[in-house]
Amino acid sequence: MAVWDDVVGQERVQEQLSAAARDADAHVTAQAAREPVPAASKMTHAWLFTGPPGSGRSTAARAFAAALQCTGPDRALGGAPGCGFCDGCHTTLVGTHADVEVIRTDLLSIGVGQTRELVRRAQLSPAGGRWQVIILEDADRLTEGAGNVLLKAVEEPAPRTVWLLCAPSLEDVLPTIRSRCRHLTLRTPSVAAVADVLIRRDGIEPDVAAAVARATQGHIGRARRLATDERARARRTAVLRLPLRVEDIGGCLRAAQELIDAAAEDAKQVAEEVDVKETEDFKAALGAQAGGRMPRGTAGAMKELEDRQKRRKTRTQRDSLDLALTDLTGFYRDVLALQMGSRVALANDDVRDSLDRVAQSSTPERTLRRIEAVVACREALERNVAPLLAVEAMAVALRAG
Repeated sequence: MAVWDDVVGQERVQEQLSAAARDADAHVTAQAAREPVPAASKMTHAWLFTGPPGSGRSTAARAFAAALQCTGPDRALGGAPGCGFCDGCHTTLVGTHADVEVIRTDLLSIGVGQTRELVRRAQLSPAGGRWQVIILEDADRLTEGAGNVLLKAVEEPAPRTVWLLCAPSLEDVLPTIRSRCRHLTLRTPSVAAVADVLIRRDGIEPDVAAAVARATQGHIGRARRLATDERARARRTAVLRLPLRVEDIGGCLRAAQELIDAAAEDAKQVAEEVDVKETEDFKAALGAQAGGRMPRGTAGAMKELEDRQKRRKTRTQRDSLDLALTDLTGFYRDVLALQMGSRVALANDDVRDSLDRVAQSSTPERTLRRIEAVVACREALERNVAPLLAVEAMAVALRAG
């Protein structure tokens, strides 16, 4: 299986990355043989992957990193790097390659301290691989100070270091950084392409794969979670019932509270899965005794861990709310399609009765205003408006139409 197999619906991007990997391989091979390095090359030291959520930005970056580290014997016979079977490809894809650093954050931002550590690593030569590759999955979450720290490393890169930055759009990255990167734009994969990869790679039943791919409108990660997580399906069903529950103010307030409670439950679930083990491992690393007593001088470190876990919980709750609002937007998009007589495929055909009921009881103008209310709620949450207030205001606006 080639490393590109998981890059779904991105043929043009795949071609560009494959060509760059071939040139990168020729560059390293020529250096090792002390031969002249080819002058013309499609390879560069910094790349920026942008695209809507679910388009596979980080998947494409990881596949490219694997191709850069490929040591498969077929290369010597004219084969393209990225075989997927050699040690370089395999360890990169599973996350254990010594020269591939993947940075993702479950917090609200990436700070200066973490970025400085990345820049320090970027100056090192590869320990055993062909390139030193740093994948920054959440480049849009760099603080302004962290972005300025990163800029210096991108401007003056080490000879065998490659930066792979991922962000939703060009505007989410500092202009000074994006101007020094080669830009690749990924698109939302087709529903058929997402269903195919769920069937082929995850063993999902064809009917289920088609349904979740359609429901998530080509978002690969969400489709996989919806197909495999019963709780995710239950939460989506609850969200899609909300438009029928805002017939009076009391219903609006109850629906808003339930949406917030569901997001809080998501955050609690993550905490139960991650925080407990993280805390126990951290205490053991600090030398905690079996009875639970901590050594002197460790209170500050424990407080820092608690603060980080609290920020992660906030981020998880916000992400869960945003996902619910995305599903709600899709519901009203389907309502609008029905009202306008469009033949576009419905994302939420499994709740067709609810769609028909809302479509028949309102007008396209009211549906557009409701979509605007959902968008306004998402924007309010990004500005750190209290979640309950933002969702209550949205629910009331949905009732008014």
